[in-house]
Amino acid sequence: MRRFFAVLVAALLLLPASSFALSQEELLQKIEDLTRQLEQLKQQMNEMQMEQKMQESRVEAMEESTKEVSEKFSWLEIGGDYRFRLDSLKGSVHEYMQYDTSTNYGPLPSPYPGINMYTYSRATDSYDTKNDSVYFNRFGLNIKARATENIQVKARLVMYKVWGHNDSDPITSQYYSPEKSGIFDGNVSHVPQDNVLRVDYAYATWSNIFDLPVWFSVGRRPSTGGIPTNIRQNKEKIGTAGVPGLLIDYAFDGMTFGIAPDIEFLPGFYAKICYGRGFDSGFRPGNNSLKDTDMIGVNVVPYDTDMLHVELQWNRAFNMMSNPPIDAWGDVQANIGDIDQYGITVTSLLENVGLGDLNLFAAAAISKTHPNDNTYSLPFGWMDMNGNGQYDSGTDVTFNGNYGLLYDGSDKKKHTGTAFYVGARYDIKSTGTKIGVEYNHGSKYWIAFAPASDDLWASKLGTRGDVYEAYVIQEIPDLPLAKNGKAFFRLGYQYYKFKYTGSNGWLGEPKKISELDTTDPNKTQMYPPLKNAHDIYLTFDVTF
Repeated sequence: MRRFFAVLVAALLLLPASSFALSQEELLQKIEDLTRQLEQLKQQMNEMQMEQKMQESRVEAMEESTKEVSEKFSWLEIGGDYRFRLDSLKGSVHEYMQYDTSTNYGPLPSPYPGINMYTYSRATDSYDTKNDSVYFNRFGLNIKARATENIQVKARLVMYKVWGHNDSDPITSQYYSPEKSGIFDGNVSHVPQDNVLRVDYAYATWSNIFDLPVWFSVGRRPSTGGIPTNIRQNKEKIGTAGVPGLLIDYAFDGMTFGIAPDIEFLPGFYAKICYGRGFDSGFRPGNNSLKDTDMIGVNVVPYDTDMLHVELQWNRAFNMMSNPPIDAWGDVQANIGDIDQYGITVTSLLENVGLGDLNLFAAAAISKTHPNDNTYSLPFGWMDMNGNGQYDSGTDVTFNGNYGLLYDGSDKKKHTGTAFYVGARYDIKSTGTKIGVEYNHGSKYWIAFAPASDDLWASKLGTRGDVYEAYVIQEIPDLPLAKNGKAFFRLGYQYYKFKYTGSNGWLGEPKKISELDTTDPNKTQMYPPLKNAHDIYLTFDVTF
């Protein structure tokens, strides 16, 4: 600034005197104007510098605050999902004898002279059943909390209900399968009920125990929606906590001990031993004859990559409960034996096949029963009609069979069932469209533990017969803001063709549905025997 004034004064001195005399006033005025403008510029520069410093201070404070918040909440992750669902259901029931405590069907031949035998059975002609439209809301909230460096807790809360209803009656009152006949521990949060947000799973996992590749996990298990059922749900497979869907889709409490060593030629290898409780028998000595129902399983995954996943499973249910603890069934009456399951599941991803990627899967399983002499008894036995404690000649008798583990009456036998499940989904990358087809088959004696399945008629993977399904998924091409942000529509169709009674159940000898009639009370059924069923469904899913 001083240099500028010096140059200006020197220039003025060099001007002719006449010029100086003539423009002295003007020049002084210009000098004053320039001085004033320079002062203004200087003030503005100071203000800008102050504003810049203040802005830098605010940014630093914000960065520090963001850092503090990030550090404070880095241990916590929250996500979830919402689903709207519409189903149109239609099925056909074969003619049969229906168990009915209000109706005596008889008399029947009796080996005892002078005694008439009757059954609680009612002849029922074939009929069609349907629900043209039923709507559902489901909301899930997922929480993941890291308590320490190696211990974390995961939980999921779920609300699931029918539009226009605050209980499960539209789904469970006209039941056609035992696992859909009411709400119990194995299907809670997975059968529509009411507006209550319930715990689906909640468990703690301790990893890297003693700096070894082992973990221990305990709590309400994430034992539903396992591979490969996640493919049609458009979800990622559950991690090491999951179980294969063909064998188990059952919400239960338990614990797991696992190991995941680094084996070069077996990428992703892990194995685990699982224990769970399916039913607690309560206090003794009030129920000395009733035992807890427990399950032990071994799961081995020798190969786990994005391109290929191989999973092996064995599990046994000990002291299987005679019936689900549902009001419609009454109290659990007895333990009826043990059940083994063996299974293998393989999934594969083939990338860049034409316009997109191809997902393939195949699963197969075996179930084996080990029955004891205990049975679930419908009203049965000699009735003391005269009230004198004696069974006199001429006394009327009511009769219905006792149901054991896949056998009727006293015809106790071990049985082996088989099932397989195959499917494919083709993902078109450019449009976000996914097209899938699935097929599964279950034999006469097949038993699955799948009451928590997403299917409305009955778990399709527990069907003794054939189920076909096709669906189309269309993802919405919005920019995701949430970590798991995604939205899509899914339109699908299921067709069930039942061949034997008792799908998804373990009580009584399965009967061939085509051979049922309205004259043989020895084939009395507890459930209306669907011979075929259809389900057209549409969902709108949002995950976050």
